[in-house]
Amino acid sequence: MSDRRNPTRAEQVRRRRVERSAKEMQQAAKQATKPMVKVTSRTPTIPMMVTPKKQSRRFNIALGMPDFHLKKPRLSLPKFSMPRMPKFHANWRLGAMILALVFGAALVLAFQLPYFYVPSASVFGNNRIASEEINGILGVSGQNIFTVQPEELERRLRLNYPELVSAQVDVYLPNYVYVTVTERQPVLLWQQNGGYTWIDSTGVAFRPRGDAAGLLAVDAVDAPPAGIQTSTDPYSPPPFIQKEMVDAALALAPLVPAGSTLTYTAADGFGWADPRGWQVAFGTSSNDMPLKIRVYQALVETLTQSGKSPTFISVVHPDGPYYRMAETGSENSTEENQ
Repeated sequence: MSDRRNPTRAEQVRRRRVERSAKEMQQAAKQATKPMVKVTSRTPTIPMMVTPKKQSRRFNIALGMPDFHLKKPRLSLPKFSMPRMPKFHANWRLGAMILALVFGAALVLAFQLPYFYVPSASVFGNNRIASEEINGILGVSGQNIFTVQPEELERRLRLNYPELVSAQVDVYLPNYVYVTVTERQPVLLWQQNGGYTWIDSTGVAFRPRGDAAGLLAVDAVDAPPAGIQTSTDPYSPPPFIQKEMVDAALALAPLVPAGSTLTYTAADGFGWADPRGWQVAFGTSSNDMPLKIRVYQALVETLTQSGKSPTFISVVHPDGPYYRMAETGSENSTEENQ
């Protein structure tokens, strides 16, 4: 009998597996010993595409059971379809008619609803002019907001109130009217021929309203020369007196003795009656007023030390001041130049 036996099926499977592994190792060794492609900047690189070899492993199991094949389940989703939108055909006539109806309805509502009617204007910046008086001039109470014209209201205020430096009217929906005014500040109380008026720093005269503290009173015998209009504001009134005269009067205000009033004449300008017995004249020029004041003070000191009591002192021309003494005798008078 021969001792050689036939290999079993399991041994045959293991042998084939070992042979396959040895063959794969030989192929990998050959692939590793191949020369590499030299890569330079001028030689284009040709990529080496190595197609991996598909290896399929087959296992035979002798179990004596039938083969099982699993199929991937197929899911079918329900299909949804959007409803069709109706097609509109553009018609410019229809569109124009709709717009006309909309605008017409808006106009009717704007002029019919009480929501768009102004109850009264809100006034800001006024101190001496009452808000009710300004509302009376504006006349916007009960007026539709769409018919209010700010420029016309500003012009009306400026023409009726020369004491206003500026007036601004702002209109806001639904029914708001805001008025912001700036009043002139008086500096002189000009009294002439039984009447009086206020004058601001620019020489504009306007009606007195109430009380104003710190005003310099001027008793005028003659009318002053009218001022020159220098403002570009079309609603600003022309100056009553020249601005230079206002500056001259304000410069003399601290020197006016207590109980005396600043006076004005066309011949001597501004001056006053000094309680010590003389009349003083300073003219109307404000450019050299500080010099005139120093000359006057020095002249009064000299006369007081010498015991003289003049009746008139003039420093209208500071380079040639003079004083006039009281008459001695019937018609004798003395006039000395300094």
